[in-house]
Amino acid sequence: MAPTFVDSVVEAAVPAMKGLKIAPSTESATESAKKWEKFSFAHIRESTVSRAMTSRYFKDLDTYAESDVVIIGAGSCGLSAAYSLAKARPDLKIAIIEANVSPGGGAWLGGQLFSAMVMRRPAEKFLDEIDVPYEEEGDYVVVKHAALFTSTLLSKVLRFPNVKLFNATTVEDLITRKDAEGNLRIAGVVTNWTLVSMHHDDQSCMDPNTINAPVVISTTGHDGPFGAFSIKRLVSIGAYEKLGGMRGLDMKTAEDQIVKGTREVVPGMIIGGMELAEADGSCRMGPIFGSMAISGVRAAEIAAEIFEERSKQNME
Repeated sequence: MAPTFVDSVVEAAVPAMKGLKIAPSTESATESAKKWEKFSFAHIRESTVSRAMTSRYFKDLDTYAESDVVIIGAGSCGLSAAYSLAKARPDLKIAIIEANVSPGGGAWLGGQLFSAMVMRRPAEKFLDEIDVPYEEEGDYVVVKHAALFTSTLLSKVLRFPNVKLFNATTVEDLITRKDAEGNLRIAGVVTNWTLVSMHHDDQSCMDPNTINAPVVISTTGHDGPFGAFSIKRLVSIGAYEKLGGMRGLDMKTAEDQIVKGTREVVPGMIIGGMELAEADGSCRMGPIFGSMAISGVRAAEIAAEIFEERSKQNME
């Protein structure tokens, strides 16, 4: 019988028991328990844990205070953008800002809290890219659980050395610049802890932090507590004429509209995913996810195309 994970744990923790195998069917519960009696984790001090966390986090804050690309929102579109861009451009520093503790947005489940995730072709090519299995169903494919897609994509994004996810952090505002002709461009984001942002009305002034970046990709979803943030802020500062307002559900047209509409709406700001529905007045697509992933891929492509020019402008 080949050694197992449990065997390796026991052997590492209890050298005297090296070679002991995982309990076969003939081993009693008492005998099985005995081999764990001397098990113990390595020594640790509480301050060591605190320093291990805080030193790395503050180093990340320092490193990503000047980022190359900031992605607002770690839902299916934002994560797809992060994956595509980080793989294509390992030279870029990419910061992802997610308001929730848990990244993934609404992509942990399908529609109405059901498990399966449906994607229309050709979005299965992105599933192939990240090695997520699916069932073939003619013009569409089905992932057995949406969490399989989201957890796989998230794990791959977090493995990139040039990506940092700041979750439980929200974007409160945008950093803006004007050129000599008065044209506005986006030059970064204004951030705060999400819990702080939620209590500005009942606490004294709690000022934010900032991240400079020549390119920002906003994928904050349709209207909601933190939804459609960037496009609504652009409207309020006069950089975008008006919200189109998301229309009713039409799967047939909505997904194409989202992918084709993914673009740089003002210099330095790319909008993707369902935030576009609020910007353009396109339809919602409901519980189908292919356009979220492909919009993210398109947003990453645009970011790579405009980065050099926006980076030069950002140094002015």
